[in-house]
Amino acid sequence: MEVSDPGFPVRNTMFSLNIKEHKTDIVISSYEDHFLVIATQIGSMGTILHARKEEGVSVDPTFSVRVVLGKRDEPMLITCARQLIEHISKSGSSKALVLSLGLRDHSRETLKGIVSAVIEKFAEVT
Repeated sequence: MEVSDPGFPVRNTMFSLNIKEHKTDIVISSYEDHFLVIATQIGSMGTILHARKEEGVSVDPTFSVRVVLGKRDEPMLITCARQLIEHISKSGSSKALVLSLGLRDHSRETLKGIVSAVIEKFAEVT
């Protein structure tokens, strides 16, 4: 695990873990208006998603998730982004999320492992 230098303007953390026998590299960066999470098993960015909390008068928050680039027919990727933006919102942040998933395996277990790992390390960049 590596945490960025406090003098560097973008707070970030990088770490690796094995998920279903695939080495998975994860980078979490906190910018002024959004978080960037990159999770890759293939060494490239893969599908890029954008998620944000919709502002409104409703008591229950609503979230918008869209695929910016990549596979549009993978509902589990959208679910992964939604779970992460919900966590970000519950933590008190109004920042949007840009999520990049370059995965060999799009199974539920893989995505669950990524969500858990990101949530565990999220406090390091906030």
